[in-house]
Parts: sequence; structure tokens; C-alpha cells
Amino acid sequence: MNTLTDTQIKVKGMETLIATLGSVYAERFVSLMMREPFDYTKWQADLWNDRSVEEISKMAMERRAHHR
Repeated sequence: MNTLTDTQIKVKGMETLIATLGSVYAERFVSLMMREPFDYTKWQADLWNDRSVEEISKMAMERRAHHR
């Protein structure tokens, strides 16, 4: 496993946002994240409360197959 520097993570993150959202919405997303207080850990903990492990796994496998 390669270890990424903080700069590499930021660059890859922006590339991913732009590829997914387009440049305008990627910038808007970053702006929203900086403007509003956001507890990523809490958000992540609550994100899949209504889904089973099997459902989450299926979604992940489908997404991976779609993005190959």
C-alpha cells in the first residue's frame, strides 16, 4: 500500500470531486464544507443506519463494477 502525503490526498480529492460533480459543483461543495460546521465522524456514523451490512456491501460491489 502506498502512503500518500497530505498534498497528494488533497489533489486526489479535488480530482475526484471534479470528476464526479464537475468543477462548478466541486467548488460549491468545498465552499459549503468550509462554511458550515461539520462533524464528519458523526455524519459517517449515522450515514447508513437504515441499511444492513448486506445492502451496503451490495451497493459497494455494484459501484465498483460500474466504475471499472
